[in-house]
Amino acid sequence: MKQKEATNEIVNKDFYLVKTPWWVKKLYPDCVWDMPKKNKTLYLSFDDGPHPTITPFVLKLLKQYNAKASFFCIGENVAQHPDLFKQYIDEGHAVGNHTYKHVNGWKTNDEDYLYDIERTDRLMSTNLFRPPYGRITRSQIKKIRNDNAGKKIVMWNILAGDWVTTLSPDKCYTRMREKISEGDIIVLHESNKSWERMSYCLPRILKEFTAKGFVFAPIQ
Repeated sequence: MKQKEATNEIVNKDFYLVKTPWWVKKLYPDCVWDMPKKNKTLYLSFDDGPHPTITPFVLKLLKQYNAKASFFCIGENVAQHPDLFKQYIDEGHAVGNHTYKHVNGWKTNDEDYLYDIERTDRLMSTNLFRPPYGRITRSQIKKIRNDNAGKKIVMWNILAGDWVTTLSPDKCYTRMREKISEGDIIVLHESNKSWERMSYCLPRILKEFTAKGFVFAPIQ
């Protein structure tokens, strides 16, 4: 299976794999897919923020459970909502670059892709980057690593599927909770499209896994 075809199976808008298979990770060995499995730690991450109404909801819930998360931000949204972006940092969460305009690496030449990343880097200080849709080429990975020493390209190990509008909130949560294990990087979204499922899943993840003795930490 070709590189793009393999990755497309976990990022297709209608079909996705909740748990990332080992062989997909092998296609992108220079990316971070999960964290060390120790001390019952999980790594919640949120893409596409900040959002004027969803971000306050997320931050309030995280504070309630003393949980920390990682927010992969679209530069355009950071420019529009700098106070919310600052709140991420002030409350002890990690922030990451998610390009300026949510650019698809497979459909963008390397020069334009790197420029979009650079525009967002001007708005934040971070060593974390997540490609929108998980779509990035090997040449883009190589150039990012060459141009930004220490930059981590962060993927995921649990994909909630909260953007799939045909998926019921309960089904979304049930599929995800059955697959979560120590060290997993979990992806949710701060977007209108994902709101119904994300707002259902997040409080349940925090409540259930906190009760089981898990802690939620930022990616570093």
